[in-house]
Amino acid sequence: MNLTHLLRRAGNAALLLSLGACQTPGAGARVDPPQVLVGAGDIASCDSDQDEATAAMLDGIEGTVFTLGDNAYPDGTAEDFERCYAPSWGRHKQRTRPTPGNHEYHSAGARSYFEYFGEAAGEPGKGYYSYELGDWHVVALNTELPEEARAEQERWLREDLKAHPARCTLAYMHRPLFSSGLGRDNTGVKPLWEALYEAGADVVVTGHDHFYERFAPQTPEGGADPERGLRQFVVGTGGMKLYAFGTTLANSEVRLADTFGLMKLTLKDGAYTWEFLPVEGGVMDQGRGSCH
Repeated sequence: MNLTHLLRRAGNAALLLSLGACQTPGAGARVDPPQVLVGAGDIASCDSDQDEATAAMLDGIEGTVFTLGDNAYPDGTAEDFERCYAPSWGRHKQRTRPTPGNHEYHSAGARSYFEYFGEAAGEPGKGYYSYELGDWHVVALNTELPEEARAEQERWLREDLKAHPARCTLAYMHRPLFSSGLGRDNTGVKPLWEALYEAGADVVVTGHDHFYERFAPQTPEGGADPERGLRQFVVGTGGMKLYAFGTTLANSEVRLADTFGLMKLTLKDGAYTWEFLPVEGGVMDQGRGSCH
């Protein structure tokens, strides 16, 4: 074997050793870093200073901000957004992915809501959209549409979930299907739940009732389903006055009606953690779940 061939072999071996030193177990598999979703619903009123308190909490939390509707009281007008929402939660507008609530629709077609949030609110008049956060598929839905538009949204949702068969899926919207509040009828959102459940989604986050409530994973009919059920949170604690609880529903695990605060979700590869953070400080509810 001549000298040139020996040198070539030595060079190839050195290259392989160098590449091996750079690799770690499992190299080649993409693992996205954890993503944070943080927010609440039922937020800003010029008659309350609690939205300023929850906005101050957002100042210290990185991540994507979500809103669960009823963003600007009393009527979701341009003036309500500029006078009541903008000075508090509005400073996080550039990282906010909102949804509308019934108070936004006190103004015809929620026009001021769509104008204020722009492209981040989805297509004007529809207000539903989806996006990716790490390994998670996230869907923002509009519970305030008229009947015909609700049917169109359901069709869109089923197509969107089919086109994005992620292992982990989270949806958020204004009205909860389940709540231990005082007798609201929100059955209009059940078709959305059915589409999410059939697609194997994991988490639903809602507002509308002004308290915090966590449910165990369940079916759209309210049956416990620890294997495939949707875990629902009600987080109507963004700043508007708080509500009392009524009759406790089945599968309700935690109920907090005496504090404002934020829901912080940390979305990981195949799993998630949740924390309910009250304005007084600390953590009042926390846990971990795995994706289906």
